[in-house]
Amino acid sequence: MQNPLWSPSSERKDKTLLKKFMGTVHKNSYEDLHAWSIENLEDFWSQVWDFCGVIGDKKEPYLTNKSEMERATFFPHTHLNYAENLLRRRDEEPALIFWGEDQVKRSLTFKQLYDKVSRLVQAMKTFGIQRGDRVAGYVPNTPEAIIAMLATATLGGVWSSCSPDFGVTGILDRFGQIEPKLLFAADCYVYKGKIHSCLEKLAEIQRELPSLQQTIVFSYEGNPSVDADLPKTTSWSDFLKPFPADEIEFQRSPFNTPLFIMFSSGTTGVPKCIVHGAGGTLLQHMKEHQLQSNLKPRDRLFYFTTCGWMMWNWQVSGLASGLTLLLYDGSPFAPTPSILFDYAEQEKMTLFGISAKYIDSLRKENISPLTTHDLSSLQVLASTGSPLVSESFDYIYDHIKKDLCVASISGGTDIISCFVLGNPMAPVWRGEIQAPGLGMAVEIFDDKGHSIQGEKGELVCTKPFPSMPLGFWNDPQGTKYHEAYFSRFPNVWCHGDFAERTEHGGFIIYGRSDAVLNPGGVRIGTAEIYRQVEKIYEVLESIAIGQDYNNDVRIVLFVKLKDGVSLDESLKTKIKHQIRTHTTPRHVPEVIVQVADIPRTKNGKLVELAVREVVHGRPVHNKEALANPEALAYFKNLEELK
Repeated sequence: MQNPLWSPSSERKDKTLLKKFMGTVHKNSYEDLHAWSIENLEDFWSQVWDFCGVIGDKKEPYLTNKSEMERATFFPHTHLNYAENLLRRRDEEPALIFWGEDQVKRSLTFKQLYDKVSRLVQAMKTFGIQRGDRVAGYVPNTPEAIIAMLATATLGGVWSSCSPDFGVTGILDRFGQIEPKLLFAADCYVYKGKIHSCLEKLAEIQRELPSLQQTIVFSYEGNPSVDADLPKTTSWSDFLKPFPADEIEFQRSPFNTPLFIMFSSGTTGVPKCIVHGAGGTLLQHMKEHQLQSNLKPRDRLFYFTTCGWMMWNWQVSGLASGLTLLLYDGSPFAPTPSILFDYAEQEKMTLFGISAKYIDSLRKENISPLTTHDLSSLQVLASTGSPLVSESFDYIYDHIKKDLCVASISGGTDIISCFVLGNPMAPVWRGEIQAPGLGMAVEIFDDKGHSIQGEKGELVCTKPFPSMPLGFWNDPQGTKYHEAYFSRFPNVWCHGDFAERTEHGGFIIYGRSDAVLNPGGVRIGTAEIYRQVEKIYEVLESIAIGQDYNNDVRIVLFVKLKDGVSLDESLKTKIKHQIRTHTTPRHVPEVIVQVADIPRTKNGKLVELAVREVVHGRPVHNKEALANPEALAYFKNLEELK
């Protein structure tokens, strides 16, 4: 019989915040606590508010319309300010520590962070920024990104950000929909030791965003000023110069005031704009940090992320629990594969958060931090983005650290948090996510909507939770929102993950059940690729899938070319350059294959799922819906994909 890879000692269990919380609600096991949490949603989330120390004006009722997920509203009469919760500390200990690979190192104390937010709030008020106004960040993962977000939240504004490796088209597809008044941007960013200027792309973005009143450019290296000779643009230092640090007047707004706009992957067109509320985001993140990750004041939280991924938002919320945030920007392998473990050792990391693909890469490179680094401070290794395979669990315990809670976690941009994640009091089983999140009524459904265990099916949530989106931007009737999550099973959130509940009460995620590509744990929308590829003269049309390959997913692009044109290395290079320049490097396909025809439905839609099934040697069940089912034959047994 299989044994767990790791189990916490009795002493370690007794010292967890989860154990303390269980005592306050008189529960003796995680299973009992979870069952109580989903049967008593109002009481549970109220208890989380109190235990985690949320700052705000909590008032009853705590939940209305709880039997209707789409209409359910948490804390409708409660007021808070997200930034007030994150800026509660004002001491001289480090709040933010930043590494830009091995080239840039900076830090800010909690007092310095508060003071910089104070000054930026005053500056933003001169442009009339108020509740509901959108402020955007075209930003690397630097302290300035967090300061700009906190200033926006202080004023009741709505923050949205993308990383600077996005192409102009990708940025405009996102920010163009939400019409920001202010834009924050870095002068450059570093990747694999090379400096990449942002200013040329920034000029193009400005021209196409007529809503912009001002752009504020800051120095990646933290220099006092930058030379950004662009219209309606000022440097960070000049923008703040007239305003001394002062007490911040936090504007408390309703619990469900919009805070963040996140973007879907853009599978079927321009990305959907997912609106997340201040209270639900804060409460869910504080629960996940304190109860599910056992993070305490002065612990040090790290997640390898860009500002375009929800894990950035998740990490930033750690300030509300008194945590020091360890920020990193650049390649996780530059200048050496040990750079993140150097960071963990030097800055005494408590939680090390990365993608499953990163762990797989370390394993293949035979990197063994266990023998080269002092990781005594490390308590939790969190992994997300794609399923963490069993071999990677083995690798972590054999080559990183033996006494470690490995928390494979899964949720998404859609909920800005997790459905299934860590439990610091439970053992870690090979290949399994430990537990459903407290307050999250997670089940696995078969195709008929019946709950199943020990079989693969759809991951669903059957009861409301605070971090459900407030809706989609520019979707006033909620039609797109309903279609995205509630159309498959009535009154049930269907997340689109193919998963299984295990005999240990944990979960295994087998990947997305739709056509979203997921190389290295980064969600990629096929529509963003198509729009670029089909600008190329030689290409008539294209279709992209994710192929399971070496314990990950690689993007394969199939192209139908004009008569007389063949796919040579020159054309492959041209296609990859077009995609890289106008989207991100992560969108670039690993393999490009020429095919004679591409299958479509009778109403003209591409059928990525059918192509993916053929490539993997699986049957296609919906051929009757295809206008040209014979085209599927072109994707069978291709030498290029073996």
